[in-house]
Amino acid sequence: MSPADETTRTRILEAALREFADHGIAGARINRIAAAARTSKERLYAYFHDKEELLETIKAQQMAEIARAVPMDPADLPGYVGRLFDHFQRHPDHHRIAAWCALEDTGQSLPEDHPRLAAYRAKVEKLRGAQQAGLIEAGWDPAALLSLLIALARSWCHMPKEVRQLAGAAEPPLAPHPLALPPLALHRAAVVEAARRLLRPPG
Repeated sequence: MSPADETTRTRILEAALREFADHGIAGARINRIAAAARTSKERLYAYFHDKEELLETIKAQQMAEIARAVPMDPADLPGYVGRLFDHFQRHPDHHRIAAWCALEDTGQSLPEDHPRLAAYRAKVEKLRGAQQAGLIEAGWDPAALLSLLIALARSWCHMPKEVRQLAGAAEPPLAPHPLALPPLALHRAAVVEAARRLLRPPG
């Protein structure tokens, strides 16, 4: 692929990321993606056969970025959850696309050799290994445990607006302590502590 073609492809993916994040999968429109990428629909289809291929490419990129930026360390899983929390704050589009995909899920299973399924399977096996090594609570099903850790990392993004407003009003309105943490930092600390308690082996 020539540098010009690579640049066009990158623009298409960036435009598609914004389109999917703003409008969801069903609501995304190829003509808006092409216009935002400063190309034609015909040119877009030369790179991607359809909207589904665009979405799959974006999801694969996001998963690779998360794996690169936030590797799972079985010896420090609460820290991993905190770093994943930070990643979702820095990249809200990642969370938004994941939320849209969950909302619009058709229930169709992925092939057993699908790369995203393999990536999650590897995380489950890391948790299982940490359980067998006595590093974390062994009573949890490791797949269920992974879903709980991800939910904690996304909890600020998922938080209802009303609860977030209450969290912001938690500090005394007059003369707050000069070292008081802002609500987001307080919530992050709570997320890490919740993960620590969830994972702590008995005894």
